[in-house]
Amino acid sequence: MNPTIDLLYRMADDVLILGHRNSEWTGLGPVLEEDIAFSSMAQDKIGHAYALYKILHEKFGEAEPDHLAFNREEKLFKCCHLVQLPNREYDLSLMRHFLFDHAEYLRYLNLKESRFSPLAKLAVKIKGELKYHVLHGDTWVKKLGKANESSNARMQNALNELFPYALGIFEPGIDEQTLINDQVFVGEEALKAQWLEKIEAVLNAADLNLPETTEAQYGGRKGKHTEHLAPMLEEMTEVFRIDPSAEW
Repeated sequence: MNPTIDLLYRMADDVLILGHRNSEWTGLGPVLEEDIAFSSMAQDKIGHAYALYKILHEKFGEAEPDHLAFNREEKLFKCCHLVQLPNREYDLSLMRHFLFDHAEYLRYLNLKESRFSPLAKLAVKIKGELKYHVLHGDTWVKKLGKANESSNARMQNALNELFPYALGIFEPGIDEQTLINDQVFVGEEALKAQWLEKIEAVLNAADLNLPETTEAQYGGRKGKHTEHLAPMLEEMTEVFRIDPSAEW
């Protein structure tokens, strides 16, 4: 597979799945403001997925966006394990949001300089939305990290549990060196280094500790997924599968 196509699938599948996970908090957030925030960010992410699938369709001849989102087998998805995890306690979803969106924001900051112009243009277009996502995550991580002893412990536990999955965001794709050489993307290792520096500063301000280096949860980029993805896809594609040929 062309490494740029692989990159686009990785990015699109991540935000499609996380957008769906974030949408599950609608009506269930701890306060109305968070119902609105998570719903808004979910809509943004699914919109970003659509834009990436559209690039795949228009520039590389891949299937139409609806087909790519709703009519692929589980093993063809390239999303990292972090986005697949089901929602449980709110602190876990909030920490996932913080960890993922810092990586996503930095990824697009780098892509503003990409020599693959469709990605560079998309990065410029959505930077405002991504900046808001990061600000939201930072605000709540700091607030809950410093609230009281119990709140701090819960956020630290969430960070400890999710950190190996978050490292899986940076699982190398197909022929990373070609992407780097062609100046399409700086590569996952360079992105991870930027990410660690950024999140550590926020975590320190929240009285939280970056976990010691642990083994990254890899596999998602190669179609080896958690047990949680298949049932989520089954639910997500239910309406589409009633009549895939229907025109809406």
